[in-house]
Amino acid sequence: MTTAQTAPPPPMRLRELVFGAACAAALRAAARLGVADALGESPMAVEDLAAAVKTEPKPLRRLLRALTCYGVFAEQADGTFAHTDMSRLLREDDPHSLRAITLWCTEPWTWDAWPRLDEAVRTGRNVVEDLYGKEFFTYLHEDAPESAAVFNQAMTTSSRQSARDVTELLDLSGSSSVADIGGGQGHVVAGFLEKYPEMRGTLLDLPGVVENADPRLRPGGSLADRVSIVPGDCRVAIPVKADVYIIKNILEWDDESTARCLRNVVEAGGPGTRVVVIENLVDDTPSMRFSTAMDLLLLMNVGGAKHTTDSMVSRLTAAGLVIDDISPVNPYLHAFDCTVPR
Repeated sequence: MTTAQTAPPPPMRLRELVFGAACAAALRAAARLGVADALGESPMAVEDLAAAVKTEPKPLRRLLRALTCYGVFAEQADGTFAHTDMSRLLREDDPHSLRAITLWCTEPWTWDAWPRLDEAVRTGRNVVEDLYGKEFFTYLHEDAPESAAVFNQAMTTSSRQSARDVTELLDLSGSSSVADIGGGQGHVVAGFLEKYPEMRGTLLDLPGVVENADPRLRPGGSLADRVSIVPGDCRVAIPVKADVYIIKNILEWDDESTARCLRNVVEAGGPGTRVVVIENLVDDTPSMRFSTAMDLLLLMNVGGAKHTTDSMVSRLTAAGLVIDDISPVNPYLHAFDCTVPR
């Protein structure tokens, strides 16, 4: 493996970087073929692996060899291939699986959009509407249902994984109610209701989202008697009263939409309410390469942005919130723990 001490010279490194699409495509191919799922704990000959995933052995070896350069799979001295810590994350059954995220970040629309990044940088506008003639999520649901399904799976997987970290980090003892604003399927509110058996919760998100809420929250679920599921758009109104409001990974719109959402939370909660905003940051975090890439993708698909610490602080204070603490949730997320002043 390449180390900082043996890093390739700049011309070689730049050549590697401009072929970054090849690495992304190789990861997508491996995920779609199910290579990681077919590879067991023992090394396998490429012929056996090819038979398992229904490919030709020679091109599969070429794909695997390309991925081994990045530490995804490992080629043994006898020519067999084995798992690495990264390749296991491409398995469907891994508890920390990133297969859905791998597919989402390499969906067909991304290959149409990336070549137009210079246009997005020049104008500050998304490029998807020019490409497809409609707003991004409208395009997904009307013209690319397979991509929409991949998006939903990726967001569900990511939310489920990060919800565990959020519920471990935040101490909500002493609070009787929590509202998950724009909370998707409600993994965060479900985690808090399980952590605090006396707490009541609310999940608010768009109607088409909350109808697929976590089974624990739906009628007949283990937490259903302690939760309210409210369909709505937090940028329009938040008809929810709670002691604590959680806003996770949704403040990525244009500035006015972000300001409206925060304003609505402040008005709904009132003085003394706790508001915890959880976001990826694009400055001074261990996940800079991932976060800045997602930031550019947001620029191209919805005209949105990830935040720096300063930009997040300025938006929160402009909304009238007092920031009590900023702390990492995990290498990818930071929590801004705020209060509505009395």
